[in-house]
Amino acid sequence: MTTLLLIIHVIVCFALIAIVLLQGGKGADIGATFGAGASQTVFGATGGQSFMSKVTTGAAVVFMLTSLFLAYFYARSGPKSVMPETAVQTTIPVTVPDVPDAVDPVAPEPAE
Repeated sequence: MTTLLLIIHVIVCFALIAIVLLQGGKGADIGATFGAGASQTVFGATGGQSFMSKVTTGAAVVFMLTSLFLAYFYARSGPKSVMPETAVQTTIPVTVPDVPDAVDPVAPEPAE
């Protein structure tokens, strides 16, 4: 689920960058009023701004929603192990054989 959201998020990021770069600045409106380049626009003299603003708004909403969902999914506490299927044994039982007190295996035998 998070992988799908991450893919959609990255695609929307690049789309949002492209949409913003395709839009004309505020100075382009004055030139289009007097006929400078209005016939060369992609969406016509007046139809482009409303369409591009709607596409920008839609992409921004999808970007915000995917950001919220990704933050929610990654903030949840997950399993403590990378491999949750395997059981992790924290302590290893050790059995120590009983050694009689009279015999010290390390100390050399006294010379007589």
